[in-house]
Amino acid sequence: MRALQDRGVHPISVGKVIIATWEPHEQAVLEAIKASGSERQLIFNKGAVMILPPGVNKATGLQKLLHSLHLSVHNTVAIGDAENDGALLQTAECAVAVANALPALKSMADWVTDSAHGQGVVELIHGLLATDLGELDSRLMRHYLDLGLLEDGSPFYISPYRKGILLAGASGSGKTTFTLSMVESIIRQSYQFCLIDPEGDYLQLPGAVVIGNETMLPPMEEIRNLLKEPTQNLVICTLSIPLADRPVFFAKFLSVLVDLRKEYGHPHWLLLDEAHHLVPDQAENLADKLPEEFTNFIIISTSPHVLSTTSLSRVGTVMSIGKDSAYPLQQFCEKLQLSIPVDIPSLSENEIAVWDRDGGGPVYKARFHLPVQLQQRHKKKYAQGDMSYNSFIFTGPGNKMHLKANNLLLFAHIAEGIDAETWLFHLHRKDFSRWFRDSVHDEALAEVGEEAERIADTEASKKHILSYISTKYTG
Repeated sequence: MRALQDRGVHPISVGKVIIATWEPHEQAVLEAIKASGSERQLIFNKGAVMILPPGVNKATGLQKLLHSLHLSVHNTVAIGDAENDGALLQTAECAVAVANALPALKSMADWVTDSAHGQGVVELIHGLLATDLGELDSRLMRHYLDLGLLEDGSPFYISPYRKGILLAGASGSGKTTFTLSMVESIIRQSYQFCLIDPEGDYLQLPGAVVIGNETMLPPMEEIRNLLKEPTQNLVICTLSIPLADRPVFFAKFLSVLVDLRKEYGHPHWLLLDEAHHLVPDQAENLADKLPEEFTNFIIISTSPHVLSTTSLSRVGTVMSIGKDSAYPLQQFCEKLQLSIPVDIPSLSENEIAVWDRDGGGPVYKARFHLPVQLQQRHKKKYAQGDMSYNSFIFTGPGNKMHLKANNLLLFAHIAEGIDAETWLFHLHRKDFSRWFRDSVHDEALAEVGEEAERIADTEASKKHILSYISTKYTG
């Protein structure tokens, strides 16, 4: 303060953590900060010059306030007009600038109001009350969930604000794999989720607290308190609840969830694994607790036809997975007495068929991202585990040997010691690339094997494959 006064800076305003003055004193302020040796930052606000501690701005203030209120930045819209509002707008889910805002702020806004100053804020409030700014959804694609690639190679995104999703397919079709992929996308975007797990399939899910086990389920109040914190993801294991009692449990839980969303705007996503345990056809009294506007949920099931009509009626998108991609769509449409879509595409591994029921377009397919957690398990299994009947057998010409490699580590160890005749026998029969593709399920390693098949030198072809295995699986 004295240094500023000595430099003729006037007027000066002082707050708890801020000192403010006006242009053209910014150079004198910088000199005072430098001379004091203190760590301070300079922030501008349309002619105002503000000195703040490092790491303190409107964004940190907003986050602190939201935390104290149990609210999420994903349920927040920020509006501003000047330089010091930039961090605030970048933090909130939706950024708005008033008509008189600086050009730099307008360029980062999702919407610029027609009105200036306070009337621009009034315009925003009217928009929130009328439509919750739903018309801005297409401008908020930075928050979309990135799930994979479409057939043309473009990204497969879905909006995080939507009607329910039904994910259906036979047992072993890949529902758990896709669910993990979707959960990882939700975590990357920092949305809060709650997953109800009736069979204990998600107890190792990273980024989530697991409550409940084979013998006990925490009281509903504890579940509520955990979900009240917007950064707390939750997996609720219902193994301890008898099958016949699970719909009753879910009805009680749903009341808690609806109240939380009404009061705090989150949890943002609800996932129901083995949903036929939770919302079976017999649970039609669920209609009293499932609001018409209930959104952002994923129903996961092998059998859409045994789910309650009320829950299915809240679904806007059907995702089918597995070899028979048509039957989930047929069951869904028959249950709701809808016309079954035509030209349902057949699927390969790691693909899903998607039908946006409200959009009226055709069913399309997408290849989804493999979840990181699954890839880590995949690497460990094939590197060190026992592949059993999928093991590789080195026989050589004339079945002169029988050396079993039940994982990639053992494969590499055996390969280093076998003679050139045996190596070339399997290499030229394409045994290695076929095993990598069909048994190890590693397309990149299979391509490395195919490259080795074109290498004339025996040791060079062996090194080409074994170096890749060492780097990816054991490095």
